[in-house]
Parts: sequence; C-alpha cells; structure tokens
Amino acid sequence: MPKGYIIASIRTDDMDTMRRFAEASAPVIAEYGGRILVRDPQPEIREGSQQGISVVVEFDDVETAKRFYESEGYTSAKAIREAVAETDLRIVSGV
Repeated sequence: MPKGYIIASIRTDDMDTMRRFAEASAPVIAEYGGRILVRDPQPEIREGSQQGISVVVEFDDVETAKRFYESEGYTSAKAIREAVAETDLRIVSGV
C-alpha cells in the first residue's frame, strides 16, 4: 500500500503563532504515525509563485493522512494556523 502525504505551502508573517501551531500539531501527527519530512520556511522557488513555508508529512497510507486531517486534535491545532496564515494543502498518494 502506498504511503500518504500531506503537502502544504503556508504563507504568514506571524512566526510566533506558527511555532504554537507546530507545537500543537506535532503530538497529533505522532498519534497518527506521521513523520515530518520537510519543514522549510524559505524554500527555493523554481517554478510557480507559491511562497511560504513548505511542509511535507508522511503517513503509512492516504486513509491515515485523511483521518489525521479530520481528527479533533488536528482541527484544534489547525485553528491556530488559520487565524494567521493562508495555506494550500493537499493529501496525495505515494508511488
């Protein structure tokens, strides 16, 4: 079964609140067996215009990534981020 990934591009000027979001979401990611593969606040943009923090989180499969995203714990953490950031987020299946 392919791995599941959450890929996000997060645009914000409030890094203090984003640290609070990271602290709140980390235990929930771990609860669902997720592993943060990328957290880069200054990615090198080669194509497109998506600025911001790049984040990639790996889960055992897409269904687990969806359960994480829809969980009560992540919903609470996500509210912190949503108050200060614009985010493009997708859940994808690995090969």
